[in-house]
Amino acid sequence: MNILITGSTSGIGLAAAKEFLIRGHNVIINGGHNKKAMEIAKMALTADTISTQEDFDAGFGKGTITPIMADVSDSAQVEAMFKELDHKGLLPDILVNNAGISHIGLLQDMSDEEWNHILSTNLTSVFNCCRAAIPHMLGKGQGTILNVSSMWGSVGASCEVAYSATKGAVNTFTKALSKELAPSHIQVNAVAFGVVNTRMNAFLDEEDMADLIDDIPVGSMCSPEEAGLIVYKLTKLPMYVTGQIIGADGGYI
Repeated sequence: MNILITGSTSGIGLAAAKEFLIRGHNVIINGGHNKKAMEIAKMALTADTISTQEDFDAGFGKGTITPIMADVSDSAQVEAMFKELDHKGLLPDILVNNAGISHIGLLQDMSDEEWNHILSTNLTSVFNCCRAAIPHMLGKGQGTILNVSSMWGSVGASCEVAYSATKGAVNTFTKALSKELAPSHIQVNAVAFGVVNTRMNAFLDEEDMADLIDDIPVGSMCSPEEAGLIVYKLTKLPMYVTGQIIGADGGYI
């Protein structure tokens, strides 16, 4: 089975790629700009081998890794990426729209360029990749799309208005597209993560981080590894679970 995970050179995307890889899937990892990060990600995944007979008996195995550079906010680059995947016989059976950025600051201080950048990265990328992936899934009569969202898409966050707006749009996009594709047996869901321990939270100092963790009922941030496993498991749900925004926030909201 072929899996395309956008924005998968680090964080949640990279951890999810590992989960699919060790289970024998063909994983396409994607990055938009940083070739060095892509090389490091591929080396990290290559090093994660399954070495025991017990693992193999449990159904674990080593899949294939295909790195591909494309800025998924750019429709022309997405089109070129899917043409390349088609040529390689790697059109995705599962699409995980993970690419995303945050923006911290007052809305009144946000520039047009910053607004357009976060909108294209977090929302337009989802449109571009879904539009490109759907014809293949329709042809097979099945498919899975999982959009990586945020709890702030449901309730909003102060000083993250643009980010919250894009994730709220992703949630509504998910619900609408699921209705469109359910008759064709294509599942569409979103996972609304809470605080995941990635570089997206690097702006927080030690005291702010401690205060934030105190507010999370489970008492910790979600690790990238936990998030990656959540992504994997949500793509394996029965078809009847579609159009859902599934919370993974440690009970925060």
